[in-house]
Amino acid sequence: MRLEPLYRIRWTTPEGRSVDLFDGAEGQSFFVAEGRCEGQVTGRFRAANFPRRRADGTLVPDFRGVVETDDGAVLMIALRGYLRGRHELVGSMTHLSDDERYARLSDVVCAVAGEIRPGEVVVDVAELVWEPLETP
Repeated sequence: MRLEPLYRIRWTTPEGRSVDLFDGAEGQSFFVAEGRCEGQVTGRFRAANFPRRRADGTLVPDFRGVVETDDGAVLMIALRGYLRGRHELVGSMTHLSDDERYARLSDVVCAVAGEIRPGEVVVDVAELVWEPLETP
């Protein structure tokens, strides 16, 4: 397998709410994410994130959202992963689109790696490309 870069997303979370559970050991949040995608997919990004904070402090993001591309297509996205430490985001993403220009992404699994930066989140999305296994 190999990774082929697709696009970068930059977003902010202008609003959100959180609850602490079990004397603050765990928690659940809701955030609205707004931003832009640049690369092979370019457009407006909007999503809702319903992350859970585990007892060990790991944040488990759970995004559902949409990219409205600059060329008029709509891509639905789902992103799940882990926030390791305070800044490292890793995960996977899938897309759905009925636009023929982007329909192939409906059968693609993507790898996601990003950073929490001051004032924004920056995430690179890469297509996970299947390749035959080498025979020993």
